[in-house]
Amino acid sequence: MSVQEKLAALGLTLPTAAAPVAAYVPAVKIGNLIFTAGQLPVVDGKLGKEGKVGIDTTPEDAKKMAEICALNALAAISLVADLDQIERVVRVGGFVNCAPGFTAIPGVVNGASEFLIKVFGDVNGKHARTAVGVAELPLNAPVEIELIMQLKN
Repeated sequence: MSVQEKLAALGLTLPTAAAPVAAYVPAVKIGNLIFTAGQLPVVDGKLGKEGKVGIDTTPEDAKKMAEICALNALAAISLVADLDQIERVVRVGGFVNCAPGFTAIPGVVNGASEFLIKVFGDVNGKHARTAVGVAELPLNAPVEIELIMQLKN
């Protein structure tokens, strides 16, 4: 089943990759690796939610936003490679704009991780990961996700 078919089975479609808001590109391919820029939970040109997790946004909503970030990262990857050529999710970097004392950061980033496992499977979808709480994110986003993916040789 293609990545597009897997997304459709999840009730999702690949969005148009967001245009960069500063001096960077959405994704870079080096050899058989692709590195994405950090992706925000943008839907139809707007953030789905804003603010700090634990004050302005619930952890459950932030987890859903992390999934949107991962979907947006796939859109960025599609600018430089065929999504069906992805061999493995190598690493997820997750950044959560959180209230002081909020420590459920891994649960928020699980939104991206669980989504990628659904799309790429238990073996190729599982990955190394960093989940970090931060004081602020661009545009007051609650979460930002970046990916490193391996392409088939």
